[in-house]
Amino acid sequence: MTTTHSSPGEVTRLLHRACAGDRQCFDQLVPIVYEELRRLARTHLRSERQGHSLRPTDLVHETYLRMVVQAEARPRDRAHFFALASQAMRRILVDHARRHAAKKRPGVHGKIALADTNQLGDERDLAVIEIEEALCRLAELSERQARVVELRYFGGLTVEEAAMVLEVSEATVARDWRAARAWLYRELTRARSV
Repeated sequence: MTTTHSSPGEVTRLLHRACAGDRQCFDQLVPIVYEELRRLARTHLRSERQGHSLRPTDLVHETYLRMVVQAEARPRDRAHFFALASQAMRRILVDHARRHAAKKRPGVHGKIALADTNQLGDERDLAVIEIEEALCRLAELSERQARVVELRYFGGLTVEEAAMVLEVSEATVARDWRAARAWLYRELTRARSV
């Protein structure tokens, strides 16, 4: 697929028109954002297990399908679009990890004991699930901090871009980022020691 370079303003303009119902604009948008979506997919897949069956192109296409199908996904601008795309990619990878873990241990649903990780063959599926569960617990305590982690860690957004998406100051995002990382580190370390 060929890529077209454009300004963030052009992406935002096309997004507004696509959200208003102009499907041709969404089709024009894809070539413009495709390479950045592939970069985002590669970032997500970098922390996945070896031999992962999803490739960056597969993840981008699955994300595209989910975003097109979700009528409520109405990005306000370029940063918000990539935040939504990153969120969709994370959900796809978590679903994939859960299916992979379930195949390794048929009949077992719910949490997987850390002692059973040798039966999974690769601990990365478990790590993806643990991070997802910890992020959900963080969201119960602070929705905004969880969103900051989503945007910064999974989405690769800068502090400035995350602040625009969340409509808060850069200082607030930086503070939430520090607090969320510390909380997640404690939570994941505690879960591993159990």
